[in-house]
Order: sequence, then structure tokens, then C-alpha cells
Amino acid sequence: MTRTNILAQTGRASLALALIMSAAPAFSQTTTAGGAAADDEAIVVTGSRIARRDLESAAPFAVIGQEEFRLTGTINVENVINALPQVVPGITAFSNNPGGGVATLNLRGLGAARTMVLVNGRRWMFYSTNQVVDLNTIPTFLIESTDVVTGGASAVYGSDAISGVVNFRLKNVEGFEGNVTNAITEAGDGNRFDANLAFGGSFGDGRGKATVFASFSRRNAIFAGDRAFSETALADSNPPGGFVSGGSGATPQGGITVPGTNVFRDPSFPALPTGTTCTTVPTPAGCNVLPLGVGSFGTALGGTFPNAAGSSRPFTAADLYNYAPVNYLMVPQERYLFGGYAEYEITPGVTAYTELSYVNNRVKAQLAATPVTGTFNIRLATVAPFLSAQDNALLAQIDANETAINARRQEINAANAAAGSTATPLPLLYGPTGIANGAGVISTTLQRRVTDINARINNDDSQSFRTLFGLRGDIGETGLNYDAYYSYSRNRNSNIQLGNVSRSAFQRGLDGSGTAIDIFGENTLTPAMASAISITAQNTTISTLEVASGSVSGTLFNLGFGGDDIGFAVGTEWRRMGSEFIPDTALSSGDVIGFNATNPTSGQYSVKEVFGEVRLPIAADRPFFYNLELTGAGRYSDYSLPTVGGVWTFAVGGQWAPIQDLMFRGQFSRAIRAPNVGELFGGGGIGFPAATDPCSTPAAAAAGALRNTCIATGAPAGNLGLGIPSQLQLNQQIQNQTGGNPNLNAEEADTYTFGAVIRPSFVPRFSVTVDYFNVKIGNAIATAGGGAANILNLCYNVFQDANNGFCQLVSRNPSTGALDGSTNPDGSRNVVFAGVANLSSLNTSGIDLGVNYDFPLSFGLVGAESNIAFSFLGTWTETNSFTPVIGRPELVECAGRFGTRCTPQSKWKHNARLSWNDGGLTTSLRWRYLGPVVEDNDTLLRTVERIGAYNLFDLSFSYQMTDNVGFNLGVNNLLNRQPPIVGTGQEQSNTFPGVYDVLGRDFFISANFRF
Repeated sequence: MTRTNILAQTGRASLALALIMSAAPAFSQTTTAGGAAADDEAIVVTGSRIARRDLESAAPFAVIGQEEFRLTGTINVENVINALPQVVPGITAFSNNPGGGVATLNLRGLGAARTMVLVNGRRWMFYSTNQVVDLNTIPTFLIESTDVVTGGASAVYGSDAISGVVNFRLKNVEGFEGNVTNAITEAGDGNRFDANLAFGGSFGDGRGKATVFASFSRRNAIFAGDRAFSETALADSNPPGGFVSGGSGATPQGGITVPGTNVFRDPSFPALPTGTTCTTVPTPAGCNVLPLGVGSFGTALGGTFPNAAGSSRPFTAADLYNYAPVNYLMVPQERYLFGGYAEYEITPGVTAYTELSYVNNRVKAQLAATPVTGTFNIRLATVAPFLSAQDNALLAQIDANETAINARRQEINAANAAAGSTATPLPLLYGPTGIANGAGVISTTLQRRVTDINARINNDDSQSFRTLFGLRGDIGETGLNYDAYYSYSRNRNSNIQLGNVSRSAFQRGLDGSGTAIDIFGENTLTPAMASAISITAQNTTISTLEVASGSVSGTLFNLGFGGDDIGFAVGTEWRRMGSEFIPDTALSSGDVIGFNATNPTSGQYSVKEVFGEVRLPIAADRPFFYNLELTGAGRYSDYSLPTVGGVWTFAVGGQWAPIQDLMFRGQFSRAIRAPNVGELFGGGGIGFPAATDPCSTPAAAAAGALRNTCIATGAPAGNLGLGIPSQLQLNQQIQNQTGGNPNLNAEEADTYTFGAVIRPSFVPRFSVTVDYFNVKIGNAIATAGGGAANILNLCYNVFQDANNGFCQLVSRNPSTGALDGSTNPDGSRNVVFAGVANLSSLNTSGIDLGVNYDFPLSFGLVGAESNIAFSFLGTWTETNSFTPVIGRPELVECAGRFGTRCTPQSKWKHNARLSWNDGGLTTSLRWRYLGPVVEDNDTLLRTVERIGAYNLFDLSFSYQMTDNVGFNLGVNNLLNRQPPIVGTGQEQSNTFPGVYDVLGRDFFISANFRF
């Protein structure tokens, strides 16, 4: 499709609606440096409850105006917010696994759960057991401005405001307003359509005003196979020297793996030399070494069945399945949003107000067909019709070997018992059902990609509503005012998973107790076989938030040194948070293969709080004290959680302007975050994080502490150091098990910021803000050890002691040593156990820089005059570190790093915009810059050790054709910059799609109207 055709296609719907309607809204521009309100108007700045007449605050403060949303052609809030240098992208439209169709906000890279999201200064609804806000539920087209405040704000807003606060202010509409936007990539895919309509105005002789709105948006999918950089799953070669296919060992052809030998010690033999086991190479004397696997099934990667005839051959890396093309690069979405807000003065001093919102968000994720992996019992008579004579003979020999091994172990156990030995009896070879294998049945590790069924599809249908009612007004002639409200929000997400396989049905198809299945070759499952093993899984998540809050604020007296009156606010608040995750029986039991098994989660808790805040203007308009002001805030919170109880938070700050052109500011705060429902009551589940098993790396093949630790934790010596894929690690992912912890305490964070605001009077309309920030979170709630990848690193590369606590979290397949999620006879799984605990600490620090300049021109091409506007927002991150275990020297430093442990966090990031406003025409160029990053694990060698600086340029035009009609069009990623390609350590699609642009050159056009 040509570029001309693309632009024509994107414009049709927008132009049609613009011709039907006949208006456009007036757009305002807001700078980051602050300014003055109208002389008689008092405003409430985000981060405070005290009204004031300017936008200055002791904490760093940035404002994103409505124009930024318009000039980017954005449909979802995330597109603008994630471009801010203070933000590390969380879950986005490009999060296919995991994802859920939501968009989260991760300020300072400290996690979405530590960022407070407000709408009109009040808590917004959350969507999950982790109590995180989905930005898709906020009406983008009604956002008048967005305030971003850095630093802990728990003293003002309560729990969660550790890294800062982001407040979305919605505008009041007068008349009818609407807009329609369409966007499409240069490749002609990923169409995004958005239509909005709002109506508002005054009523009751001006005593009331209201706004109602409706919005619809649709986003089409893009597959990873639609882009050259993501059409093949890539991994590092071993040793790293380039990319190789990083596909999955679970192939459509199917494969069987059986260890070549079974090695064990006869308890009646003399003790082995110190430091050796029966897996030591060479095998010490006193160990039994009996054959087990044979032929194709006794090799490192077992046998594969390249054709339907069932003739096997040894598996090689060339057989890996390329799962990438059928995965989503950008997930499809359909969203309906309705709501309104209103206020009415019942009587002087009493104004009632309300907010209502309903959102239906439908998103689909898609992954390649289910990979069946694990240990299964195969009855030879059941599968014999599907196999060649050669393979039937191989299975028969394995069966004979298993029978001989069991007989030998029984013989040893009987002899020891007769001799009165206290040695632990040797276990027999077991299958997944916990029954010793008898003649005619073998136990084998099996891999099969069921492309005969269909892809795995995850359908999320999320419905959210929020209602709020409140009263506010003046308290007589006292100069005080009050504000009290109650809000209730509820989110219900219904999830249906298609393309799953039942593990128990699959087992029955192999052992003869159910419909026999032919898995030996590609596309060998008949419709009846596919139906017998297929299963649909469903789950529901319900989350609720209730808030009742009341406050009184106003002014007291004046100190008499030229400053304003002392301002204060006091109040009380009650909140109740509840959430539950309800999986069906198949999903919670772990019988589902394809999506992660998860147990139910259910819980709630409440908190009662009292808070106070004071603003103390000491002096103004005095020599050397153009302005001097101190602020303070405090809050006491009493949680129903016995492990949290009562906690204090506070903040103290101040600002001093020796002259009008220069102001210094600073703040120190103590903030807290109570554990959320998921962290407290999470029922646990199985996940598949990207990680490298250190025992599969070449270093594990050499004698030393790493090799010894691997063997001591259950990795067979013969499987060490073979890389990926190998019998020890077939894929780039390992399996981990997560779960909640009801004994969690609250996190505590100390935040301090200091900086300056420069507005030189000799350069009108020019301002600079520079602020240093430092956030330290102790007692942080995190996955024990920092997640599966870091648990493995701590066990094998740091402590190198099998008895260490982190090594105790590693449970390996006793046959292969793999962390493959296989089930043991006692029901336990061979995974990395990664639950949550208060064991960690986080720290981030750096400098924010903001520059704004507006330069008028006495000429213009469209109007008689014009102006040049320049805005710049940059962040230098000094550190962004995670210490897995407080008190230990090990830490994960993410500033300037990327990899399995760090989403790319450039040391320097900035977002700059240069606009020429000429009459009704605005021409704007945006420059987004991400500095270089290096790989985050110094103990491993990767093909890509460094990602260079990344620049994106966006060009847009806005034309106000009349007072009522306007058009916007533009090109994002003007130069078609492609994302960096990463092998092992990537996030998804061979890159980090939340950070780097994966769409390529992208066009948008929109029409705006008002009447």
C-alpha cells in the first residue's frame, strides 16, 4: 500500500464526521514551570489539599497539557505518559504475554503498585488483585491536563504514593464536543480508530454544571510475523557469537526424552569419597550404572518424529519450533466508555457533586499453540499402532531396562532390610501418577506442540464502573471550606482461554485409559483426538474500592511579613480494598496446559486515617526574601491488617526565592505502601519467566563451585554446560511458582528532593526547572530473591552452596535436572519457588530537568503574528537499584542497563517539542531520546551486550479551520526507526516493545468539533 493510499484511507472516517459536525474545541497550553492563577481564584495543586494562587510547590511538579495528547494523535493515555522521561513503561498495548489488555503507569521504574493515580484529585478504580489502575479506563479526550509530582505523597493521599502522584484533570464541557481519530502504520496494519462525544453546560440559573460523555475505540492486531525483526524467535548462540533460532523444543513433530543411563548408589557399598556423588564424572566405584534410554530416546535431546509414519531420529537444534509469527506484536482492543460528572449548588455553602463512569474493555491475546511438556506414562500397546516397528522396539527395550532397574533396586532394598540396615530404601522409577512403572509402561519426558488444535487465545472482557457522591462548600463567614465524598468502584474481568490441553486427558490418551492419541508426527491428531484432549478454561477477577473522605481547609492568620495567610487542611478517610480471583477447577488444579495454573485468591482489608497539612508563608516581597514558605503534612493510618497496624507518614518542605527570578525548593517525606490483596492472599500459580539456568552455561561444565552446586541441587553431571536447547533447558523460559504471604508488613520509603526554578525577568516566557530526587524503599515487598532469574543467580553464582536458602527454592526434575514444571509423586513441582516477602530494598535517584520557552514573532504565514514554543523534559538517572536481600552486598543495578532483570532504563532520557503556532496552524516536531544501555548481568556473555542511543522524531500539524472545526494529522516515528534486536534476555518479540517503537512509521489524522 502506498503512503498516499494510507493517508487517504485514514482520512475518510475523520473527514466524513467532520463534515457532518461543525465545531472544534479551543486547546490550552500548559508549561512545566508553574504560573499564577487568576487574582481572585484559588486552586488546589496536586500533592496538596490547600488552595493557593500559584502552581509552585516544594516537590518537583510537571504538567502535560491537553495539546500534547492532541499532537501525538493518541487514543490511549499510555502513549503520552510512557514517553515521559520519569516513566519506565509498564504493561502496554504490546504486552502479549503477560498483558491482559491493560496499560499501567510505572513512575521512576519502582513499579506500578507504587505510583498513585488520581482523576480530579481522587483515587481511581483499580483492575486487579494487585490494586493497580488501568489507564485505559480514563477518558483520554476529556483530559485537560496531567500533573506529575515526584516524591512520596502518602501524608497527603495515603498508601501507594511512594514514587509519586499522577493526577489526570478532566475538563468541563460547554456545548457539544467531539473528535474522531484514525491511525495506521506505513505497513498498512494496526489500524486504530477512536470516536468521542461529550455534552455539557450550566443549568439551574448557573447554579449547576454537568458533562456527559461517550467514547468508542478499536485497535486491530499486529502479529510478530508481520515485522522482519520479530518474525523469528531469536536466542544467543552458545557460546554467544550471534543469533540462532530461539524456538521451542516442544515441536509439532513431537519428541521423547529418556536419560541414557540410571545411576544410583547401593547403600550396602562403602561410602563414597568426600565431595563425590554417583553423578560425579567419572562415576566413582560403588555406584550402579544401568542402561535406561536407547537409540533416539537415549540422546541428550531425545528423539523426534519428523513425519507421520512415526520413524524417529535424534532431535537437533534445527528442529526447534518458531513460535514467534503467530504471537501478537500489538494486541487488539475494543473499548466502550460512558460517564459524566456534575455539580449543583443546593444552597449557599452547600454544593453537591457526583462522578459516574463505566468502561467495557475487550482485549485478546494470542500465543502459539499449546506446548505439552512434562513426564508422562506411555503404555506400549496403546501407542504401538502409531509407531514404526523400529520405534516400537526402542520403547520395548526402554521398558525392559526400567523393569530391570526396578528389580535391582527392590533386590537391594530387600537385602538391606534382611541385614537390618538403616539405609533409606532406594525409590523405584515412578511415573507422574506416583505408581511404579510395571511391564508394558514406560515413563518419559515428552514434548509436543499441538498445532493440530489452534493457537492459545486469551479473551479478556473487563467491565468497570465507578460512582462518587460528595458535598462541598464554605462554612459560613469563617473563611473555611469543607469537602466530603464517598466513592465506590468495581471491576469485573471475565477471562476465557481457548486452545488449552488437559494434562489428565493427554495422559489418558497415552496410557490407554482414554481415547488413544497419536502425537508422533506433525498434524497426526484427528478431530476426535483433538476434542478428547482440548479444554476451555475460565476465570474471573473482581476488585472493589470504597473511599469515604472528609476534610476542612482554609486560612488562619498572617505573619505580617508580606506572605499569604497560613493555610491548613485536616481530615479523615476510610478505605476498603477487596479483590478475588476465581479460576475454574481445571485451571486451579493445574490440569490445564497452555496457560499458567493459578489458585484462587480472595481477601480484603480496610484502613482508617486522620491527616493534616499546613502551609506557612513566612515572608514575601522583602529584600533577599521575595518568597519564603514552609510546608508540612502528616497522616496516621490504622490498618485492619495485624501485620501492618498503625503507621505514621509525614512530609516537610519549603521554598525560598531570594529574588523574583530564582526559587529554591526541597522536601523530605516518609511514605508507606501497605501490601495489596494479591501480595497478601495470592493463591499462587505457575509462571514462565525468561531466565538462563546457570547449570546450562559453559561455565558449569568445568570443575569448580558452580558445577558442584549444580550437581548437589539435582542437575545430572552429564547434562551440565550444554547450553540452550539441551535436556537441562529446552527453551529460553523456566517455570516458577508464585504465591502470596499473609505475614507481609508495610513498605517504608524515605524520599527527598531539592532543586530550583529559574525564570529570568530579562528573558520573558523562559523558565528552567532542575530537581534532584532520591527514593529509598526499605522492607520492600518483592518476589523472594528478586524473581526466578535472580534466585538462580544468587544460588549458583553468588552463594554456591546447595544448603543456602535460595538454593532451597530450586527443585529440579530428578531425571533431567530441568526446571520444567513436572510433577513429583508427592504432588510437588520441579520449579523455582518465587513467592513474595519483605526482604528487599529499592533505591532510585537522579535529576529532572525542564525547559520552556515561548518566543513571539511579528510575522506569520497564516496569521499576522506567530510564536515559537519550545518545551524540554529530561531525566538523568543516577541509580535504580534493587537489593534482593537487605544486608547483603548483592544488588541489581538497572540504571543504564537492560536484560532479564531490568527493563531498559537509560541513564539519560528526554522528550523535547518545538512548535510553530501561526494563526490557526501549529507545526510541531517532537524528539524522543533514550540513552544507551548495557546488559544487566556481568557474569554472562550475550550476543548483544549494549544497545546504543535511540532517537525518535514525530511530526504533526494542527489546523483550526474555524472556531468550531479543527484537524490534526501527523507522523510518529518519522524516520521509521526500528527497535534494537536482542536474543536471550529479551522481553518479547526479540526486543523490549514497551520501550522501543515496534510499529515503525505511523500516521494519524483526527477531526475535532464543537458547537
